[in-house]
Amino acid sequence: MDCIDEYLLPVDPEVAAAIRDEERRQREKLELIASENYASRAVLAAQGSVMTNKYAEGYPGRRYYGGCEHVDVVEELAIERARKLFGAEHVNVQPHSGTQANTAVYFAVLKPGERILGMGLETGGHLTHGSRVNISGRYYESYLYGVNQKGFLDYEEIRKRALEVRPRMIVAGASAYPRRIDFEA
Repeated sequence: MDCIDEYLLPVDPEVAAAIRDEERRQREKLELIASENYASRAVLAAQGSVMTNKYAEGYPGRRYYGGCEHVDVVEELAIERARKLFGAEHVNVQPHSGTQANTAVYFAVLKPGERILGMGLETGGHLTHGSRVNISGRYYESYLYGVNQKGFLDYEEIRKRALEVRPRMIVAGASAYPRRIDFEA
């Protein structure tokens, strides 16, 4: 018996059933969306721990709330491991989603109303690449590029679009584009 059966099922069988259905879906199907992942049991255990109860805004040793000393230990471990893994002097391990990470880059590099050029959602881009339903499509003047008839990026067309639009930033990445991107093109 696990935590779902022992603790959740007796008080909320509908949510427990939805979780079991999602577990089954993930076991039986292969998801090819880059932003989704199959967390290991160790990661699921850590995320289901008492650390989830703690609000820890700020940075290790400089939090806005007390009682964060154990969260600080975990975050410092993550920072040190990411530095080593990527050979980086500085890292931030706090964004919990690509959306937050992309937004942090936009806010650091762009001013409100500046132009961005990103891959359209319907051709494999991400919501944060300028979609109108995301802050990137409302806060910035966004333009989109897509794929050709065969489903490939047409780098010459993207180049023409960039020269026409003159964006401050070109977002070169994808969420659901299944092919390799030639970043040097």
